[in-house]
Amino acid sequence: MKKAVSVLIILFAIITSCKNNSTNSVDGIYRNYWGEKDSYKVWFIDGDKVRTTLYQEYLYGGNEQRYLFNPKGEIWIDNAVSCEEFEMTLAHELNERHLMAKFGWTYAVAHDSSLAIEVIMRRKFDRICRAHEDSLPKMLVTDYSNSKEIKDIQDSVKLQNIYRVPLGDRSGIKVWVVDGYLVRKNIFPDFGFSGNDITYHFIPKNEIWIDGQISAEETEYSISLELMQRDLMSKGKSYDDAYETAISEIRAKRIKMVELVNQQLPVAILDSTTRDAGEIDKNEPN
Repeated sequence: MKKAVSVLIILFAIITSCKNNSTNSVDGIYRNYWGEKDSYKVWFIDGDKVRTTLYQEYLYGGNEQRYLFNPKGEIWIDNAVSCEEFEMTLAHELNERHLMAKFGWTYAVAHDSSLAIEVIMRRKFDRICRAHEDSLPKMLVTDYSNSKEIKDIQDSVKLQNIYRVPLGDRSGIKVWVVDGYLVRKNIFPDFGFSGNDITYHFIPKNEIWIDGQISAEETEYSISLELMQRDLMSKGKSYDDAYETAISEIRAKRIKMVELVNQQLPVAILDSTTRDAGEIDKNEPN
């Protein structure tokens, strides 16, 4: 009899524990791992789920100083953020977290400082993009098959207000975020999420374009696809064969990402969600 009672007590404890875990934490927050920046792990998270289960006013991104549910050592980026906004959002969160941790600044002041950095970045990127466009010759409006989709435009055009954000070099290839809407409107309606200079003649030599309207969490997949497809086409592969090979490789990367995401622990649901003033960290660098 005592043994039966003990078993019932253990089962009750297990059930209660499971119930508490299900109500005090939420799974499925993490979506995609971007990498590290300033020793912080940068994750794309399900912004809708955060707003539903953790904090209804959550927007763009977060850090451990502002949000108590944000694990230490992590910067979160809302998966609703576009690739055009990603660089500014990441810089904002890192700066905001640093000011609150180093100097104990209030969230409001640190937030305003980070917005000012965003303005500086946007103006800098605009100068870089306009200067780049000014340096370019007119570009053909056709693709790899010499197809011209807008019949009433000239065979070559000057690129204007196409470039949005420079994303640096990848294996000697410059990556840019561009205004996909304007590309489709004025140059080539079939321009999709991304493209490269071999697939599209209107993309300058040794460049990859990423449509600014795609989500930031898709950016790295698009870059990888274009780099691979471009490399295969430069070696003589047809567009279709190169595309299918690249898609297969990207699918494998997505599967690996799902495995990594599934390893992440559930996020605790807390009574207090935000911090209005920074918690000074003595180990915070200058």
